[in-house]
Parts: sequence; structure tokens; C-alpha cells
Amino acid sequence: MLNLYVAQSSASSRKARAWLKSHHIDFKERNINSNPLNADEVKQILRLTENGSEDIISTRSNVYKKLNLDIDNLSVSQLIDLVVKYPDLIKRPIIFDDHRLEVGFNEEEIRRFLPRSVREAELRELESQIS
Repeated sequence: MLNLYVAQSSASSRKARAWLKSHHIDFKERNINSNPLNADEVKQILRLTENGSEDIISTRSNVYKKLNLDIDNLSVSQLIDLVVKYPDLIKRPIIFDDHRLEVGFNEEEIRRFLPRSVREAELRELESQIS
């Protein structure tokens, strides 16, 4: 099952939700401000990242600036504790399943969540237009 972690105030979250619905992709949505993540959930997301905390921490957030954080000098457990305590540190939306993770909304990157059959059909359509 695809998971969509959002914030109500996030325009990118609204775009991701609309895109998933328009492509008939089932997903579970969770507002991480009203229903914050626990430590195990943060670890699950971190395991899916390519660049660790850099992929999910919003260095532009007010919380990040107020806390005057130096992410590079935090242990993983300290980072997880901060994310649990301050959910606004997390970039949104976060879209993931058991194997893939997308942070933020990028219309090209989100296509990886389309079923393979749909992606193959779209490729065949493009190829036929070129021929």
C-alpha cells in the first residue's frame, strides 16, 4: 500500500494527493502534524532514503532555523528524537511504499508509483506516436 504523509498547509501535499487520485492509485493519507510519526516510523522512512537525513529534513523550516541545528553533528537517535518531537522538520509530502520513497512533489518522479503495466502502456503509446 502506498503511503502519503502530508501537511494541510502544504501546496505540494495537495498536488501529490490530486495526482494520485487522478491516476487512480490507492493510498493511505496521514497528516503528520495532527498525527506525528513515532521513532519506528521515522526509521522506516530513513531506511528508504538515498542520502539519509538530507532527503527528509527541511532546512528551510522555521523549526530548523529556531533550533539552529547542525544535522551533521547529530547522532541518528538524536535526529529521530527531534523529528518525533518537531514534525515540521520533515519535508512534505512524503510518498512511499515498501521499496520506494519520494519526498516533495515532482511530477516526473512520482510516476514511479504508477503500476508497471500503466507505464509500459504509456511507453508503447509514445513509441507509436514517434513511428
